[in-house]
Amino acid sequence: MIRNILGSLVALAGAASAVLSPFRDWYDGRAGRDYRVRDLFEGITATESGVLVSILLPFLFAALLVIAGVVLRSRLAVALAGLVVLGFTILWMVRQGQAAGSLTVGGDGAGLQVGVVNAWAGGVLMLIGALLMRGRGWGRGSARARREREREPVEPYAAPPADQVDMWPPTQEPGMSTHTSPWPEPEVDPYTGPDPHDPRTRSYPQAPPPGRPGDPRDPVHPPRQPPEG
Repeated sequence: MIRNILGSLVALAGAASAVLSPFRDWYDGRAGRDYRVRDLFEGITATESGVLVSILLPFLFAALLVIAGVVLRSRLAVALAGLVVLGFTILWMVRQGQAAGSLTVGGDGAGLQVGVVNAWAGGVLMLIGALLMRGRGWGRGSARARREREREPVEPYAAPPADQVDMWPPTQEPGMSTHTSPWPEPEVDPYTGPDPHDPRTRSYPQAPPPGRPGDPRDPVHPPRQPPEG
């Protein structure tokens, strides 16, 4: 986000510098708007040019490309605008050098002047802005990546077979129980205490069961012996 904003500001600054350059002096006190676009292809002449058919025309086109690139976050459009400005500036320098015999830089108003510097600076700033911008096709949130993810087939959910799912009768929902009968589970026998016949549960000797009087097995009531005699 920050890179897009910074790149957009740099590119817009370059567009402003490029559009301003034809209104400044380019060579020997002659402004850039006085050079016709056709002179860049046929040769520099002394004929004056109108503003809309001067070198300002391609620079205006480049500025519109920059604005469209910033709105659409298109690095290609911004970079193309910078190449247009630099290309026409280099073409003018070639034609001017052919017309003058050589290009000179002088501080007394002769030779290359500030308008050319503005054009070069505008084109370079546009290219730097294009490099700083991330654009739409970069980063993890790109539209192309989202479209590819949307086109991927999604496998439908396949329910497991009925014989592998435990069902609870009241709600017919999967549960932890393995009981599949519609009838309630039988209850276990209630607890009745320790088993008297299990020697492990005997902590003390049990008293023998009481017997009937006269029973020889009864130790409390032994059988009576008949009197002698």
